[in-house]
Amino acid sequence: MATVNVTDENFDTEVIKAGKPVIVDFWAEWCGPCKMIGPVLEEISSEMSEEVIIAKHNIDNEPNTPTKYGIRGIPTMLLFSGGELKATKVGATTKSNIVSWIKENI
Repeated sequence: MATVNVTDENFDTEVIKAGKPVIVDFWAEWCGPCKMIGPVLEEISSEMSEEVIIAKHNIDNEPNTPTKYGIRGIPTMLLFSGGELKATKVGATTKSNIVSWIKENI
């Protein structure tokens, strides 16, 4: 399963009401580190599709949700489970680091 694009409009449906944990990657076209972790998140999305949903939220096109969650720098990943924010990871990092973070929090 590929990553899901999340907007201010569908955030509630795709993330808060999702049946399994969701990682939302807040990113923008102009962000170099965001582009680095994009392919990594795609891989994780394929490998861990049973456990977690990976969603991407473009902060330039959809500014309300990042503001609501106090996103200051990107890339920022928020992990939601059961409709609640469980964990936050800021900055680009390695795949193994992201996978460990996911497993610790789901």
